Amino acid sequence: MIEINIRDEFIKLGQLLKLASLVGSGLGAKVEIINGNVKLNGNTELQRGKKVYPGDIVEFKGEKIKVL
Repeated sequence: MIEINIRDEFIKLGQLLKLASLVGSGLGAKVEIINGNVKLNGNTELQRGKKVYPGDIVEFKGEKIKVL
C-alpha cells in the first residue's frame, strides 16, 4: 500500500494519482477516472475533482493508496 501524506484538509483525486506516480499527467488521470478505473473507499469514482480526505483509500490498477 502506498501512503501519501497531505498537509491540507483534502487532495483532489486526479492530483493524488499524479502525486503517487501512478499516472504521468492530469490528462492521464482524467482518462483513467472517467473510464471507471479508479475506486474511492471501494466505490467506482468518476469525478477527477472528488475530494479525498485523510483515512480514505484509493484503488487503481491493483495498487492501494492511503491518504494520511
